[in-house]
Amino acid sequence: MTQSENRGIEAVALVTGASSGFGMLTVVKLAERGFRVIATMREPSRKEELERRAERSGILDRLHVMRMDVTDAAAIEETVQAVLTAYGRIDVLVNNAGYAAGGFVEEVPMEEWRRQLETNFFGLVAVTKAVLPQMRERRTGIIINIGSVSGLAAFPGFGPYAASKFAIEGFSESLRHEMSPFGVKIVLLEPGEYRTPIWNKGLSQISTSDGSPYQAHLDAVLGYARKAADTAPNPQEVADLIGRIVRMRSPRLRYVLGRGSRLLIGGRNLLPWSWFERIVARALK
Repeated sequence: MTQSENRGIEAVALVTGASSGFGMLTVVKLAERGFRVIATMREPSRKEELERRAERSGILDRLHVMRMDVTDAAAIEETVQAVLTAYGRIDVLVNNAGYAAGGFVEEVPMEEWRRQLETNFFGLVAVTKAVLPQMRERRTGIIINIGSVSGLAAFPGFGPYAASKFAIEGFSESLRHEMSPFGVKIVLLEPGEYRTPIWNKGLSQISTSDGSPYQAHLDAVLGYARKAADTAPNPQEVADLIGRIVRMRSPRLRYVLGRGSRLLIGGRNLLPWSWFERIVARALK
């Protein structure tokens, strides 16, 4: 439970990437928990589904949709300052905005590598930096970064996405140490496959070329990804966990969740690398 809730002051949460997936579900969950929620998205015209869900849950009046592109530093500062002017505080930040770019390393253009890191990593850093000063000064707040099991175990064909999520791991660890003396909590969620639009979007943004020497391997990777996406669990699990974390006095740094995720990470950490490598290669045949 946040200190503002203890004092009876309305707590404020800011969620990035709120138009779909984890972000949209998290907005609704936090509003149900009593937060005033700032739902940010690059294209506010995509807010209809969020507002329909919020109306069904009876919490539409607790939402404030705002445009924010996490790759636009000026827009981030403008949005955060507008929230602080209107509500005086941001108690919870959920860094969710992102997408999945893929392709084999040789065939992914450098501009796509940069675009992936700009959105998934540098955008997350920029939003965090904009929100941190008021949390540090008030000595309270929680920042929840949406990472991925791909930030702990990388697979072929999604090098850009894995690189961005590995970067979030190191950033979150360092920030947790830095903010501990100031009472600001840093939490890292590492979901596996869930039924969210990110994978369908990612599968449509694969970099390849005619006559690619990697085509057979890429087809196997994409087939595996499609099959996993079709049978993935409900993403509401992630939003529900966030709803619980924001009420915890001492949340831990990492939460791995999703079907098979703990087994995957356990194998990655405990098995000899050559064994793990063979297991992945066999799974992708």
